[in-house]
Amino acid sequence: MISTAIWNALPGPALVRALILLVLLVALVFVLFEYVFPWVSEYLEIQETTVGET
Repeated sequence: MISTAIWNALPGPALVRALILLVLLVALVFVLFEYVFPWVSEYLEIQETTVGET
């Protein structure tokens, strides 16, 4: 399983591994919201969408 391979590749005891994974997850979310999603939204033809009356 890939998560087992990642867990075993990290150095240190379980607490250190958990902290490293948490920091990596936060960094990944930050990069996605700050760089990837705005870049992708430029190429998607999303018009103003609303729910309700037309």
